[in-house]
Amino acid sequence: MRFPKSLAPAAVFALATPHLLPAETGRDRPDLRVPIQKVKLGNGLRVLLSEDHSAPTYSIAVTYNVGSRDERPGRTGFAHLFEHMMFQGSANVGKGEHFILIQNYGGSMNGTLEMGLYLEADRMRSLAVNQANLDNQRHAVQEERRLGIDNQPYGKTFEAILDTAYDNFAYKHAPIGSMEDLNAASVQDVADFFRIYYAPNNAVLTLVGDFDPADALARIRKHFEPIPSQPAPPVPDTTEPAQKSERRRTLEDAFAQTPRIDIVHKIPPGNTPDWYAVNVMSQILASGDSSRLYQKLVKEKEVAVSVFGGAQARRGPSLASIVVMPRPGKDFAEVERLVYEELQRVKAEPVADWELTKVRRQERRATAQQLPSTLFRAIEIGTSAVYYDDPELINSYDDKIEAVTKDDIQRVARTYLNDVNRAVVITVPKPKAAPAAAPSH
Repeated sequence: MRFPKSLAPAAVFALATPHLLPAETGRDRPDLRVPIQKVKLGNGLRVLLSEDHSAPTYSIAVTYNVGSRDERPGRTGFAHLFEHMMFQGSANVGKGEHFILIQNYGGSMNGTLEMGLYLEADRMRSLAVNQANLDNQRHAVQEERRLGIDNQPYGKTFEAILDTAYDNFAYKHAPIGSMEDLNAASVQDVADFFRIYYAPNNAVLTLVGDFDPADALARIRKHFEPIPSQPAPPVPDTTEPAQKSERRRTLEDAFAQTPRIDIVHKIPPGNTPDWYAVNVMSQILASGDSSRLYQKLVKEKEVAVSVFGGAQARRGPSLASIVVMPRPGKDFAEVERLVYEELQRVKAEPVADWELTKVRRQERRATAQQLPSTLFRAIEIGTSAVYYDDPELINSYDDKIEAVTKDDIQRVARTYLNDVNRAVVITVPKPKAAPAAAPSH
């Protein structure tokens, strides 16, 4: 079970071992169910409780319904900026004290429930938004951008893909924002963003672990219910106009040592039947050494050193990506032709039984490996509630993968893997300037 991280979870802390409820399914594998109790406070805060007494620990995740899709031109990067701002202190907690207090109370082992709730409520109510904190974290985000994008091989490629594939500003820009927009942000801009999006009626509080539900809910009400709600934020328009033809872009990268070909197709939003079919298909095509494209391009034809890809999940139009790192000297057009040949094959004939079984088992294993962490469960339950209004997705995700058929895969391949729906970004190493000639004597 793998979800993207494009929202801004405010805080999570503590880890534990799960107490999962077995259920008979008539299949040859256990059904791992996570119990979830749902409550809504008077100020609109949604509370999700998942009781688990396997270990004397718990995790809290406060997930706010805000991301880069909520930003406007000229003010990008705010949702990412607040991942930093949320640790700059609040009315009753000093800068950096969230981490210190969590550690002092046992941190990732056995922090007290009262302290965790108090910390989250205090910053939801009264985050310290001031010029000093804004300047400090603006510079931190800008340095993060320099290290992770501007001065990193293929760092600009992701931004180029979004800019090329999308028309709607909601998804056309990268979450980290631009240097110019970060510099232009005022304290009032940031305060308004916090007031609009970091309100209780725009958040989900998820508590997973060792607690008594009645006691926990009473404590949550005590700390959170007095926080006033705000007018509901505007719902961003993420619709995309119909694409008329293939889009292509080539960029030079001074930090890249080898070329890279990114091929993306627009696909439906996450947690829809077609998205699950595309997800399974993408793994068959480009996930792991046994995938079709790896076997063909790397092993058989030896035109690439690496191939990978997958289906991204957004609440609006998403992307299915294939990334190829060609071998030096190989013709890009030939590499692309081989990729499209495999895409045609998945349209023309059913995938093999073993390919479908492999993906199902990989997904099931990924879920089983992550479920022991209460932190994982808290984040996933809260994220699913915010993304899709479906906190129970943690219990149904694997079933939705299992439900994908060979016919579904062929159908979505024919529907979405077309050149009119495609964007291609080719990244090439920037030629190095020739050294200056030595002066003659």
